[in-house]
Amino acid sequence: MDIRKKAEQLEPFIIERRRFYHRIPELAGKETETTRAIAGDLRAMGIEPKPFKKYTGLTAEIHGSQPGKTVVLRADIDALNIKEETGLPFASENGCMHACGHDCHIAMQLGAARILNEMKNELKGNVRLIFQPAEEGGTGSRWAMEEGAIDNADVIYGTHVWGTVRAPLIDITPGFRMAASNRFRLTIRGVTAHGSAPHLGTDAITASCSIIMNLQMLVSRFNCATDPMVLTIGKINGGTQYNCIPDLVEIEGTVRHFRTDHSIEEEMRRVIGGVAAALKVTWELNYIYLNQPVNNCYDEVTQICRNAAKKLFGEESLTHMPTLMSSEDFSWYLQKIPGVFTYIGSSNPEKGITSTNHQNTYDVDEDVLKRGSALAAQFAYDFLSAS
Repeated sequence: MDIRKKAEQLEPFIIERRRFYHRIPELAGKETETTRAIAGDLRAMGIEPKPFKKYTGLTAEIHGSQPGKTVVLRADIDALNIKEETGLPFASENGCMHACGHDCHIAMQLGAARILNEMKNELKGNVRLIFQPAEEGGTGSRWAMEEGAIDNADVIYGTHVWGTVRAPLIDITPGFRMAASNRFRLTIRGVTAHGSAPHLGTDAITASCSIIMNLQMLVSRFNCATDPMVLTIGKINGGTQYNCIPDLVEIEGTVRHFRTDHSIEEEMRRVIGGVAAALKVTWELNYIYLNQPVNNCYDEVTQICRNAAKKLFGEESLTHMPTLMSSEDFSWYLQKIPGVFTYIGSSNPEKGITSTNHQNTYDVDEDVLKRGSALAAQFAYDFLSAS
C-alpha cells in the first residue's frame, strides 16, 4: 500500500475527528467521553478497544497476518484548564481547551490505525495503539504501564504537534529532545512575633528569601554551564498580617534538567539545610520526579523513523528543532523499551497560525495532520518489516 496516498485520501476523516475531539476537551484523569468516543471510532474500523480498568484511556491491537514483533503507537488524550480564545467554529465551550494539541494526536493516531488495519495482511507482527490519559502532570504513561500497555512490546513511537516549528516540517533529531521535570514543595517554619520586635521571633519570610536566592546558585555556580538546568520558583505563600513576623512560608517550584540521578535534589537539600540552620528556621522539602528526559538514544530506531519520513516526504521534510526544557511523560516508556519521539510543525504565519502550545489561542495548520498519520503508519510498517 502507498501509505502517503492513503493518508491523503483519509485527510477529511482525520481533520473531522480532530475537530470533534477539539470540541470536547477533558482534563487529565477525567477523559471519560473522550475514551468512549475513541472506542467507538476504533470499533467502526473493526478494531476492538481494551479500556483501562482503573483509569481513563485504552489500548487496542492490530494483528498482522505474519508473526513478528510488536510496535506501539502512543497518543495522549487530555486537555488543559484553559479557556479557549481561538474563535474557531469548533472551539471548546466547556472552559477547558486542547491547547497542547492532543486532539491532533488522537486524530493522527486514528488515521494511522485505519491505514494499518487496512494493510494488516502485509504486516509482519502487531501494532498496539495506546490512547493515554493524563500526560499533563506526568502520570498518564505510568498509569498506562500499570495497565500493561507496553507489556511484551518491542518499540514505541510518540509524536507531538509543535507551535514553534513551521508546518509541514518534521523533527526526528537524535539525542535529548526534552528535559526531565521535577516539582518541589518547600515549607519553612519560624516563630511568630510582632513586627516591631523581630528579635523575639524567627522570620520565615526573610529566611525564605535567602533560601530562594541561594538556590539559584545551584544553576549559576554549581552546575556545569554546558549542562542545561532551570530552577524556577513559581509560588510563594506566607504571612497573615502586615505588621507580624510570619512563622510559616510555603514555596513551590520546578527544576528542568537532563540528569538521570538524584543529585539536584541532594544539592537543594544541602543549600536549604545550610541557610535554614544559619537563620534558625526549620524546613521540609517534598521533591517529586514528574518526568525523565526524552532521549532519542536508540540509534537504529531513530534512523528507521527518519528514513520513513524521507521515504514519504523527501529529505527536505526534516528539520532540526533545538532541545526543549519542557517535558513529556513519554519519557517513562523510554525507561522500559526502545522508542523514538518526533515533532510535527504546526505553525503557518501565512494562515495566521502563530500561537504556541499552551496558549489560549493555539491552533494548528490542519494540512499537517495527514503527515502525522502517514509517518506513524510508515514507521510501524518499516520497523516490523526490518525485524
